[in-house]
Amino acid sequence: MDNDEGVTPHPVTGLDDVVHQRVRLGILTIAHEARRVEFGYLRSQLALTAGNLSQHLGVLETAGLVEVEKGYEGKRGRTWVTLTEAGDAALAAEIGRLKLLIARVETTGTTDET
Repeated sequence: MDNDEGVTPHPVTGLDDVVHQRVRLGILTIAHEARRVEFGYLRSQLALTAGNLSQHLGVLETAGLVEVEKGYEGKRGRTWVTLTEAGDAALAAEIGRLKLLIARVETTGTTDET
C-alpha cells in the first residue's frame, strides 16, 4: 500500500492497537490454537487476574474479534472464548505485519551491543 507520495509506509503503521496489546495478542493466539478456550485456562496461561482478563475480553468482544459464551459444566459456571472469523483475520493480518517488521530489521544489518 503506497501513500500519496508513492512511498510504502513503515510496517509498524499497520499494527492494530486492539490486537497488538500483549495480553490481547495472547488471547487471540491461544483462541486460534484451541478454537474454543475456557476462561480459567486463559487466565492461567497468561498469568492474569480474572478482572484483568475480563477487561481484555471485553475489548476484543466489542471489536467483534471473539465471542464470549457463558454456561455451565455440571453445576459450575463456565465462560468460553471463541475466535470469530474477523478475529482470525485480524490475527493473521497482525502476524503478517510483524513478519514484515522482522524482515525489515533483519535485512538492515546487525547493531552493536553495548
